[in-house]
Amino acid sequence: MNNLLSRYPMPNEINNMAQLLEQIKRDSEKFYTNSEALQDMFHSIDLTTLSTSDSAESVRLFVEKVNAFATDYPQLKNVGGICVYPVFAPVVKSALKVSGIYRAVVAACFPSSQTFTDIKCAEVRKAVEFGANEIDVVISVGEMLEGNYEFVAEELTQIKEACGTARLKVILETGTLETPENIWAASIIAMESGADMIKTSTGKNGVGATPEAAFVMCHAIKAFVAKNGRKVGFKPAGGVRTVEDAAFYYNIVDTILGADWKGSDMFRIGASGLANALLSQILKVTEGKTEAIKYF
Repeated sequence: MNNLLSRYPMPNEINNMAQLLEQIKRDSEKFYTNSEALQDMFHSIDLTTLSTSDSAESVRLFVEKVNAFATDYPQLKNVGGICVYPVFAPVVKSALKVSGIYRAVVAACFPSSQTFTDIKCAEVRKAVEFGANEIDVVISVGEMLEGNYEFVAEELTQIKEACGTARLKVILETGTLETPENIWAASIIAMESGADMIKTSTGKNGVGATPEAAFVMCHAIKAFVAKNGRKVGFKPAGGVRTVEDAAFYYNIVDTILGADWKGSDMFRIGASGLANALLSQILKVTEGKTEAIKYF
């Protein structure tokens, strides 16, 4: 595995990350009033409910909001995905009536990832069987920190196989990995093991997405694509709540990876609270409406 990682040296840009991120943040202001960019961001949202109090009925009503959005705002793109616990995969599949929206579930003992690999794979297979077409799993963070890279890679490879035709999003929990070196290694291992998208965080351990983690991960994606020709998506998740936050991450992706990473296949934002903020800003820019919208 060390031989694998040696094929992916970290680029010099990471040494100048603070200065480069300052410039990207300044440049992101141009998206605050750009209708097309704002709608791209909105269409990249994973509308998520991961509450202890979730029920089949509450999830059905949650999905109905997404269905209704297509009627209430026909001029706008809808969200990119709906994300729920695995047990609600059949609810989403039966209730979702609009097309082009991913049916995602968190699986494999989310958010701790602390159980047997065969149990993780069984949960993934069952979620796909019951209607999920996208699976979010957390990397085995403790093993990653211990340097047990072969274990992490083999486990993710098995989980990817269990996904079948569903897409795999691998959560690195970057706040716990902490260093650019750890985040870089986890990104490469996840992608080499079949990840279709890499994601910063669960939002469940107190540390969400950071621009620094996004910068490292996007450069890792760039290096991976250059060597393999397979595009991998990126998702910042946890604490992305404002239009300004979303525009910053959107511009990090645009600056490092380019226009091919626009759209919900390649870019997702994991923050349900962001949906209303973006919707309000879109309607302000396109229709001059100034009131805050609380739709979701």
